[in-house]
Formats: sequence, structure tokens, C-alpha cells
Amino acid sequence: MPRDLVRRAARRLRRAVMGAPATAPAATAPGPRVAVPVPTPLPVLGYVVAGGGGAHPASAHVRVVRRTEHLAASGTARVRQVDPGAFVDGTDTTPYTAVIVQRDNLPRDAVQTFLDVAAARGIRVVAEVDDDFFTDSGRERLSRAEYDPDRLASIDALVRGADVVVVSTPELADVVRPVAREVTVVPNALDPGLWTPGATEDDDERPHDEHRVLYMGTLTHAADLELLRDVFTDLATADGTPIRLEVIGVTDEGGADWFRRVEVPDGHYPAFSRWLVAHRERWRAGVAPLRDEEFNRAKSDLKFLEYTALGLPAVVSDRPSYAVARAHGAVAVPDDVGAWRDAVRAAVERGTADDRAVRWVTEERTIGRDDDAWRRVLLG
Repeated sequence: MPRDLVRRAARRLRRAVMGAPATAPAATAPGPRVAVPVPTPLPVLGYVVAGGGGAHPASAHVRVVRRTEHLAASGTARVRQVDPGAFVDGTDTTPYTAVIVQRDNLPRDAVQTFLDVAAARGIRVVAEVDDDFFTDSGRERLSRAEYDPDRLASIDALVRGADVVVVSTPELADVVRPVAREVTVVPNALDPGLWTPGATEDDDERPHDEHRVLYMGTLTHAADLELLRDVFTDLATADGTPIRLEVIGVTDEGGADWFRRVEVPDGHYPAFSRWLVAHRERWRAGVAPLRDEEFNRAKSDLKFLEYTALGLPAVVSDRPSYAVARAHGAVAVPDDVGAWRDAVRAAVERGTADDRAVRWVTEERTIGRDDDAWRRVLLG
């Protein structure tokens, strides 16, 4: 067979097996080069809090860790916990956009050095505080609980030197503003990954012929607990069923004839929150008493948020801390034992959170649905 016929037959066979060959692109006249966009690297946010490896105090999780993790999960920023020593000695060369420091997590004698290094590297320092560490009465109360003078001095130095201070309430902002360069309010919000109700557990060995009311908090609330002594002494519903106060945290006391202390299994804040959610049917209501003291006027409404997430009606002191919550289903009670007893009894008999409260907490006080206030503070 002539050679050209062989070549044509081979081409037909190749097309039949492999398909038609790609057509070579037509030659074009040279033109301007088109720039290929280079992705902009995400900003890096650092945070300085107590603990590590995901095990942090509750306040660190609520105010800093859960919020920054949300920013990372949403693709807004990269986040990492900062080792202050490595930051100061130059071992950590990460190009942070901002570093948020919570409370007293820098030793007093290291605060100014940390601020100077950050300024030299062009890194904004954001201080976070959620309690009154500044008035005489606030400092006295905190010193009785757990804060020694060096810790209080560390917070004072940080707040005075930071570029901006983040607080949880307008009342606390008023306290901090005279000593800070700039103050902004970011209300507390709940992490839906921790506080969304799921299956419940029942490992309760307590008697079933009583109703239980929950009060939880830190040791700074030990004095507030005393407000409930006469409220819960011999308290019962209309049908005579006893109403028993159960306390988590708040006091070092092991219990009394008018309240029972509940020991929660060991674990950091996420585990604690999930335990509460799983055992929410143990209680019929939650309470949050506050004495009429300067320190308490700067407190947030976090307990109302958490009780509502547990599906519990919340009875709270009629204080500035709960002024907004009162408009969304919190039962705010004056300093009157009879009024408190009536309010607790009514809440227990109702047994479920107000629909307005559930809607408000879900739609406006949940991380990711609270207008991204944290992102604006840290990234502008």
C-alpha cells in the first residue's frame, strides 16, 4: 500500500480509538499581559488568655476564645493563642493584625514591655475586661474573692496602655472610660455549638418530689447568694411541692438547709456547658440575684442568656445589668423577699422560658448572629 495511504489509515484508526486530535490554537498577535489576581492573605489575630490547648477559664471562652474561633471558622481571619514570652523576645514573628489580652494574663512587670514591642511592630493591642476592676468598691470585692494586688495592678496597666478596651456593658464602659484611650461595648453572646439543646440525660439520684431552681456563678457572687436565704426557706408551689435551690459555683460552702450544692464533673467550659444542656430538665427555673452595689451595676446579663438557652424562665434582680433582658422576657424583681418568693414560685409553675426570650437570645445574642461586633473591633 502506498505510504500516504498507510498514514491516512493510521490517522483514521487513531481517531476511532482516542478521538479527534486537539486543534492547535490559531496564532494571535501579541497583546498586553493579563494579571492573575493573587489571593490576599487573611489577617492574623492573636489572643492572650489563661490556660491552653482548649482548656481555659469560662470567662476566656465566653469573651475571647469562642468568638475568635468563630472568626476563623467563617474564613474572616486566622487566629492563634499567643505566648507572651515568645512575642516579647522575638521568637514569635507572626505578623498579627491585633492581639487581644484578657484581664491579668500578663504579669504586672511585663505589661509595658509587651505594649512597647507591639507598638514597634505595628500591632494593635486590645484589652478585654468584663468586671469592675477600677472602683474602690469593685477592687475590694474582687480582692476578697481571688484577685491579689499584683493581678489588679496588671489589669490597670494593660487598660491604660492598650489601643482599645472591650467591655461587656455600657455601665462598665462608663467605669473604664476615664482610664482608657478608647472603649467599645461588645455584649456577651452564646456559642451555638455549645448551647443548642440536644438529647437530655437523666443521672439524677435526688428525690423526685421537689422542684429545683438553678443558681450558678463565680465566687464573686457569694454575697449575692445570701439574698436568697429567706426566699427559698420553706418555699413551695401552690400544691405544696417543695422548691429547692441548687447552686453551682458561687460559694465554697458545701451546702446549707436552704440550698444544695451541685458538683459538676470536671471539665473546662465547653464540657460544662454541654453538661448543663444535657441536664437541663433537672431544673424548672434559674435565678440571678445581685446586691445593689457599685460592682454589680457593671455586671452583664450572661446568666439570663444561659438560663434561656437551657429553656428555663429567669428570675433576676431589677438592676441595670438586666434592663434590656427585662424587655425580652426576664422577670426582674425588686429587693423584696415576698416579691422574690412570688416570682420564683410562678416561674417554677411555668417551667419553660418565655418565647420572647428564646427568640431574642437566638436571633440577637448568639455568636455569628450578633452583627459581627467582635470582627469590627479587631479588624476595623
